[in-house]
Formats: sequence, C-alpha cells, structure tokens
Amino acid sequence: MSNKSNTIYKKLTTGPDNALNLRNIKYLPRWVVFLIDIGLVSLSSVFTAFILLDLTSNVYGLGDMADKGVIILLVHIFFFYIFKTYAGIIRYSSNIDALKLLLATLSSFFTLLIINLITTLVIHQKIFLFGALLINLWISFSLLFLFRLAVKQIYEYFKFVQKDENLIKAVILGADENAISIAGALDIEHPRRFRIVGFLTNEKHNKSIRLLDKPVLTYGKHVHEQVKSLKADAVVFSESKFSAEEKFKIVENCLEHGVSVYNAPIVSTWGEDKPLAQKVQSLQIEDLLDREPIQLDVQNKIDQLTGKTILVTGGAGSIGREIVRQVAAYNPKRLIILDQAETPLHNVQLEVEAKFPDLDYKCIICDVGNKRRLDLMFQNNNIDVIYHAAAYKHVPLMEQNPHEAIFVNIAGTKNLADLALKYGSGHFVMVSTDKAVNPSNVMGASKRAAEMYVQSLYHNQKTNGIETTKFITTRFGNVLGSNGSVVPLFKRQIEKGGPVTITHPGIIRYFMTIPEACQLVLEAGVMGNGGEIFVFDMGEPVKIMDLAIKMIKLAGYEPNKHINIKITGLRPGEKLYEELLNNESKTLPTHHKKIMIGQDVVRDYDTINEKINKVIKSANKLKSDKVVAKLKDLIPEFISNNSSYQKLDRVVDNSAEKLH
Repeated sequence: MSNKSNTIYKKLTTGPDNALNLRNIKYLPRWVVFLIDIGLVSLSSVFTAFILLDLTSNVYGLGDMADKGVIILLVHIFFFYIFKTYAGIIRYSSNIDALKLLLATLSSFFTLLIINLITTLVIHQKIFLFGALLINLWISFSLLFLFRLAVKQIYEYFKFVQKDENLIKAVILGADENAISIAGALDIEHPRRFRIVGFLTNEKHNKSIRLLDKPVLTYGKHVHEQVKSLKADAVVFSESKFSAEEKFKIVENCLEHGVSVYNAPIVSTWGEDKPLAQKVQSLQIEDLLDREPIQLDVQNKIDQLTGKTILVTGGAGSIGREIVRQVAAYNPKRLIILDQAETPLHNVQLEVEAKFPDLDYKCIICDVGNKRRLDLMFQNNNIDVIYHAAAYKHVPLMEQNPHEAIFVNIAGTKNLADLALKYGSGHFVMVSTDKAVNPSNVMGASKRAAEMYVQSLYHNQKTNGIETTKFITTRFGNVLGSNGSVVPLFKRQIEKGGPVTITHPGIIRYFMTIPEACQLVLEAGVMGNGGEIFVFDMGEPVKIMDLAIKMIKLAGYEPNKHINIKITGLRPGEKLYEELLNNESKTLPTHHKKIMIGQDVVRDYDTINEKINKVIKSANKLKSDKVVAKLKDLIPEFISNNSSYQKLDRVVDNSAEKLH
C-alpha cells in the first residue's frame, strides 16, 4: 500500500483517542439504511425530471414535479417496508438482497402505472409519462444497488488495508458447495484470519475454471506443490469424504514441506455460537484416527431404553458420561447416574439439567464397593438396565494399590451383579477392557476376574433353569480423549514445549473415539442374549511413537528439533501391545460388522465365586503380595510384566497356600 493510502487510512481509522475505527463499525442501523434508500429514490426522481425537461417540454400537467416526486417516494417507501430491503447487513449483501431491491422497484413501477391507468379512466389525464417511469425505475434500482455495492467495497478496502494484521494465505481442499461456502464466509468475516487464494480438487477439470474468482487446481500425490504454486501457506480441509489414510497422506505431505493444515466444519454444523474463522481449527490427531461412521439400528435401542429405568455406574467418567448422554436421548422413564467422584458428578448433573430439562434423573454418590448403599438403591428403584462403567483403570496406580482394584473392579462388579439378579433387572452390560486379555497387570487381571464372575453367574442360572438377568460384557481398547488417555497427555506436553514422553518406541495400541465406543456398548447391550463377551473391531493398531510424531507435526513443530521425544521405559504392568482375545478364544460374527462375540471358556461358577471371595478377603488385609497371589490363582494366564509381582509367577501354583 502506498504512503498516501496509509496516511488516509490512519486519518480515517484513528484519532487522538482512537475514537473512530471504521473497521469496528459492525453494521449500519436499519433506520439509517431506510433513510438513505429514501434519499436515493428522491435523487432518482430529480434525475428523471432533469432528463425529461432536457428531452421534451411535453410534460403532463396533472400535478407539479414536487407532487409527482412525493407520490413516487410514498409508493417506494411502502414497498421497501413490504420487502424489508433495509433489514439486511449491507456488507453481507447477496443476490437475495439484489432480488428484493428489484422486486421493490418493479412493484413501485407497476403501482405507478396502475395509478396512471386509474387517473386516465377517471379524469382522462395521466400523471406520469410511461418513459419517465421507466427511466425512474432504472435510475432508482441502479442507485440502490450501487449504494450497497459501494458499502461492501469500502468495507473490504478498510479490511484489506489493516496494517498490523497478518492473514494466513490458504487454499481450500475441495471444490463442492461446502468448500465454496467456507471460502465465502472466511473472505467476508471480520476480524479476518485467512485469505483464501484458491481451491484444490482431485477431480480433473478445465484449467481455466475459477470459483469466487479464485483459481481451481487439480492436486496429485504432492499437494504441497499446488499449494506453493498459489503462494499459500496453509490448507483448509472442507470435505469429510477422505478416509483416515488418505487424509494422513495429505497432511504428512503438507507438514513435511512447511504447509499448515486446518479443518473446517461442515456447513450444516456451523451454528451461530462463534465466528467461522474461530471454528476453523488446526487439524487434530482425532481427525486422522476417525474411521467411517457407525450405522446402528435405532429402533432396537428405543425398545430397550425408552420408558425404562436405567442405571449408569461410573456415570461421571469419560465413558459413563457419554453413555448418560446417549441413553438420555432415548427418553428413559428414569436415569440413575452413580459415581463416587463428587465434583465430576456435579458437572454431569449440570449438563443433564441443561441438555435434558424434561428428563427424570437422579445422581447418587456411592462407591460400588458399598453393597448396603447399592441394595437400598435397588430397593427404591425398579432398575431395568444397568450399564456398569465404574472402574479403576490406571495401570501404574493399581499396581501400587492392588487391594483398591479388588474393592472396585471385582467386589463392586460382584455387588452389582448379585443385586441385579436379586431384584430382577433385565440387562447388565459391563464395560471391560482389552487389558483383561492375558493380563500383565493388576488392573487388567481385576477386570478379567469381573468378566469371569458375571459370565459364570449367568451360565449357572441358565443351567439351573432360572430366568435370569442377561449379563453382557463389552471389551475394547483405548478411547481417544478419555481420562488418562495418551492423546490429552501428549497435547499438554506439546503445549508446554515438551518433552513428549513415551514408555517404549515399539509400543502399539488400539484406539476408538468415546462416542463410537459408547454407541457400540449400547448396541451390544441390545443384541446380547446373556453370557457373551462382545469384542469391538478397533481397526488397525497405532504405534504410539507415530502418534506422537503426528501430533507434534500437527501442532506446527518439528519432532526432536522444537519438541523432544523422551523414552521413559515401560511402566509396571505395561505391555507392548494389547489383545482383544486370549489364545483359547474364538470369535463369532454378529449382525453388526464392528461387533464380534468372543467365545471364552466359561468357568464353573462355584469355583469362581469361591476364589473371588478369597481374593476380596485377602484384599481386606491390605497385603499387596497376598492379594496378587490370590488373583494369579484365580486367573492362571495373569503373568506380571515389568512389575515387582513377577516373583509370584514362579510360585503361583502354591502361593495361595503359603500366603493364606
């Protein structure tokens, strides 16, 4: 921008007290626009009169120029009000606004013609020349249209000449309606964040094609080349059709060549809570790990949940809270949310009150190890369905406090299962973990013990011909964004400047999003007949080292240059990889491709019950070695890894007798 332009800009936008800043004028008031439109119509009448007087002296004598001008003005005011031409924000004027102006001026034109016709029939004299009305129509519409165009251009000018504003030059990845809408919205938004310089598409087209007067280029494997050719620094994803693999290839190519990557929401999800520019966020790792949307049968869950009393244990945790949200949407008769954590449960209560104001619900603070309190709850509520998500889940903490894992994960599950049976609940759905398979730590072993108990309890009842609660277990891996998940940890570490800590360079994990996992929990709960362990398809395992590298790059940094990656060593009880099935298990397909039935060997209930009671009794003595030894006796495949309890593996066969 020239020095002269800078000087003019400063005079217009700043003063001694910075009192006037045209960039901060959000819109002209409606009454101002209305008055300006009236003035422009008056001006068009004056122009029309001058043109007529210059062309001919044969002007009809019925009424003078002032009277005719007033009639024209009143008719236009009426149709401005009818079509609300003054109501829009001028800088956002569109084809619809132009159409409103055209309709208003045409309606005025035809109304004046009708007035002319009436005066001709009644007093045999016209008020207006037909040519005069045509000229007035053309001038008035032109002035009104040009006024709006001028305001838009002036606004754009002052927006572009912001001296201290550094806009991100970006290209939109996509060339569909959503991409065009995003580009248009980002261009007119204030304060601006992006300057859109073009579109990229993988579809072949004519090289001269343009959208919003911006070039459209076809990209191949090397997306960065097209981005750089448009002198852009960033790519904004506007399409949701990419698979995780396709999206990551594009992202990786861009990040390796210094091109930032952003994600824009689908137009239908914009809402009005904040400007679009703020919704265009740096691409998150969740965007690359997401898989195709899950298609579920809604009707079967309506039949099971609507009008029923539902209990969600661990309802304040990341999994339980999402189950609460999803169950609440099915309009249950009553929703009971149980958790021992006071503040998180209070937060859930506030959310439920805000999102489901008509829902009959109750929040109960209770430890699932407290059987007397649970019994009272069952007495006072005819509970139909139980989603049991309450559990201690942090592996290192449970290695240090094995008795607590027994109290909550085993005794808590046993309490709930026994009471569900006693009070005739229809379904009991337990949320388990892949760490329960061939467990290498106390947490995983405690969850496996809980699985074994509910499964054997169900089969024992069926064997005795008793109509019983349908006990169903769901098993899946790590959940993105859940409490203790590695992804939030990495985010915090990157925000602090590193280092990003990884326990082992070869460690791999399965991942699933919280909503996805909870959807499958609800689906498995419906399809289960009792006694099954449902295993979820977690997709391809993810190498944690690759995950860390991706997250660092997505944050705009170079791994081990700006953000270091530190190897800390495996934690007690941690495995390099998790499994969803043990060596003895097979799977059966279900009607849902992401849910399989794991056919684990069903153990004898009396034996399992006796051994679990011994484990719980041992836990009450608060002796870690004793309780872990009992646990290993219950679960022969429990082999500790990188843990002080490895010494018990060598004597597991006779440890129970020695430590009794």
